[in-house]
This record gives sequence, C-alpha cells and structure tokens, in this order.
Amino acid sequence: MSKGLSYRDAGVDIDAGDALVEAIKPFARRTMRPEVMAGIGGFGALCRIPKKYKQPILVSGTDGVGTKLKLAFQLDRHDTVGIDLVAMSVNDVLVQGAEPLFFLDYFACGKLEQGVAAQVIKGIARGCELAGCALIGGETAEMPGMYPAGEYDLAGFCVGVVEKTKILDGKSIKRGDTILGHASSGPHSNGFSLIRKILEREPNSSFVDRLFEPTRIYVKPMLKALKSVRIKGLAHITGGGLTGNVPRILPKKTRAVIRQAAWPRPEVFQWLQGAGNVAEDEMHRVFNCGIGMVVIVDPKDAKRAMSSLRASGETVYEIGVIEKGPGGEADCIVV
Repeated sequence: MSKGLSYRDAGVDIDAGDALVEAIKPFARRTMRPEVMAGIGGFGALCRIPKKYKQPILVSGTDGVGTKLKLAFQLDRHDTVGIDLVAMSVNDVLVQGAEPLFFLDYFACGKLEQGVAAQVIKGIARGCELAGCALIGGETAEMPGMYPAGEYDLAGFCVGVVEKTKILDGKSIKRGDTILGHASSGPHSNGFSLIRKILEREPNSSFVDRLFEPTRIYVKPMLKALKSVRIKGLAHITGGGLTGNVPRILPKKTRAVIRQAAWPRPEVFQWLQGAGNVAEDEMHRVFNCGIGMVVIVDPKDAKRAMSSLRASGETVYEIGVIEKGPGGEADCIVV
C-alpha cells in the first residue's frame, strides 16, 4: 500500500507559512493607526474612517514592483523591494490629495523561503511607516510549479481617504500655472526591463546601488504642504515617464512645458542613456529622469510650496509652466 500524501509532499509547508505570520507581526504592529480595529491574522481586517473627515471619500490604488524584482533575485537583495511596493500605491493615492489609511500585500512564490519573505515583508512594513499607513493584512501564497526556484511576485493594495472638498482633480489648472518638480531617488520601480537590457550590454556594478534605491515616498511632506498651500494638481511619475503622466492631470486644451535644464539630471540616468544609447524622447517616456512627483500651483504660491517641501527635507525645482495647448487633448513636452 502506498504512503499517504500530505500537503508538504505536494510542496506546500503550512507550518512555514504560520511561522512567517508570527515573524512579521511585530513589524506590522509598528504601522498601526488608532482606526485599525483588527490587523494581521483574521480573514478580513477592520478599520474605521478617521473622525476628522466630515465628508470622507475613499481613494484606492494597486500596483506591483515590476521587473525590478528580477534584479533583486539576481543580486539576492530583498530588503527594500517592499518599500517600492508600498510607494507605488501610496504615491498614486496621494495624487488625489488623499491620506493613505491602510495597505495590504500579496506575496506569491513556488516555495516559501521564510528568511527571504520576512525581509520583503519587513520592507513593506517600513514603507508603511514612511507613508503613515497601517499594514493591515495580506496574503502569502505558496504555489508549487508556478514560479522558478528562488523567485516570487508582489502586489500591493492601498486605501486612502480625502475630504470631498479637498480632492485634487486638476480642474483648476490653467495657463500660466507653475510646474514644480519633486526629486526622485533614482529610477524608482519603472523602466527596469530596459535597465536590465542595458546592464546586459554594459555591466556596471558601481551603479547597481543607485539603480536599486527604493522609490521615494512623498506622502508626509506633501500632506504637510497641502495644509498650508493651495496645490492644484499632482502627478506621480511612474511608467510612461514625464511625458506620459503629467497630461493625466491636465484639463483639455492645456500643455505642460517642462525645461530639462531646470534640474540636474542624476548621474544614474546619464549613465543609462549613454550605455544604452537611449534617445532623449525615449528617456522622458520611460524614466522619471530625476523628478518623481510633479506639483502644479498658481505662480503666487510657488515659493511657499517649495519652502514647505524643502523644510521637510525634500529637493524641489521650478521646472516649467502650463500653456494653452495647440490641440484638444492635454499634452506635455520637454524642451
């Protein structure tokens, strides 16, 4: 008579999954907000809407880390991709003027390596701390045969809240408004399919740390600025670069004109362009080129906005102006 099979025989270790949950609870606990009623461990997580909101509107966002993970596998570096995961969603939610409230993660792998998973989720918790949102729950899925050995995938989900009267929708943006650029920490989590291709052609270990720098989380300094300055619109510069993301917040018949000489292009982008022989238009279509968040304000509010952000330790440049567009749809050009 053949031996009876177990889930472990099929490649799923329930005990390892339970141990991981216990290991990450202290990290998640540090992210808790007073509104959280029940956190990690239940079937669903409970969270109140903060009482300070009179007409609360929920804003949701979801994203992943993309092929930056392939570099993480190659380098065996897993401690910061969790920050990337959080940043990509909380920065998107912030664009509507929302305060990130809570975050959930999805970690999927073929075989659960508890040490690697703990590093990733510790990074997620750190990202939540930086954003001021609670890591309220998630899912760790061990699926034999779905992923190559040593690889995993990540997805993140964020819910934020904004006062109805303070939603940033870009409708008040008009000709003559000032465009500010909030500095990035590097490529963030975008363009890594091209970056990896460039690294194959021109290996350069001196740039790896800069390429791997986690995505900057703009939440706390921007929420502080929003309390004292009238900001008309925000654009998170993710996939699609400057020219693809800025038009998403502009009214029709307007155009953002951005001066590429208005900020120093970080050396990592100079190297990527040179090593890959990447055309200038392609650089602005793929990468943030040193600007991770675009801020649009009335000219009279530009200095106050920059002062507020700089007081929070941020690097900000005045990079352009809103003009009347030549066509019907919103546009962005870099000159």
